[in-house]
Amino acid sequence: MGIPPSAVGDPVRPPAAPSPPREPSGPRAAFKDSASVGLGLVPLGLAFGLLVTQSGLDWWWATAFTGLIYAGSFEFLLIGLVVAVVPLATVALTAFLVNIRHLFYALSFPLHRVRGRLAKAYSTFALTDEAYALTTGERARSWSGRRILWLQLFMQLYWAGGATVGALLGSLLPGSVTGLDFALTALFAVLALDALRDRRGDLSTPVLAVLAALAARLFFPGQLLMAAFALFTAGLLARRLSTGREPHRA
Repeated sequence: MGIPPSAVGDPVRPPAAPSPPREPSGPRAAFKDSASVGLGLVPLGLAFGLLVTQSGLDWWWATAFTGLIYAGSFEFLLIGLVVAVVPLATVALTAFLVNIRHLFYALSFPLHRVRGRLAKAYSTFALTDEAYALTTGERARSWSGRRILWLQLFMQLYWAGGATVGALLGSLLPGSVTGLDFALTALFAVLALDALRDRRGDLSTPVLAVLAALAARLFFPGQLLMAAFALFTAGLLARRLSTGREPHRA
């Protein structure tokens, strides 16, 4: 009786290993990623919209600010600039000084993962403090460009939607509401605590930020925000120059 050809020299193949689960990259995953920040952006947007109408501006200014400018801290400052009819040159200079920190964000923001010119343009436009905090953390290293783009879109929708609703409801509230402009400070404090927990052991950056704020308060009380930014940036550059270089080898 002959031996079947298939039984001769036919190696035993081990079972194929199961493929690892595919990393989600669509809007559903991005919505989950943005939900925690959205819980802060929606009430913050409501506060911003209320502040717009409480300052005497029409409700649609809130939609225009959040849709076309989309720079949270500067938008709060812009309300006062618009009400005071400040010259455009002063507005442009203020916008540059307040948002200059985004130049440093671009150094480590994963824009290279985003594909397409229009997608890159929007991702650059939507690079906010919240987007940077979420996309540069340890768990975001494997996120695709599509997931990052959807994340940024959801966060702008939270902000713009909350601001529009807040502005529409602003006429129903009394004109003596106070403390709305502190909402942005509260959100930044929460983001700072999350970043500190994500980078355990690195206390030099928050200590440097506190020292810059105290020095600006003592020596430049009239230009507190700009002076604090400038001192903090100078401190970061000095730290980089002193610790970032490799030791000289003979």
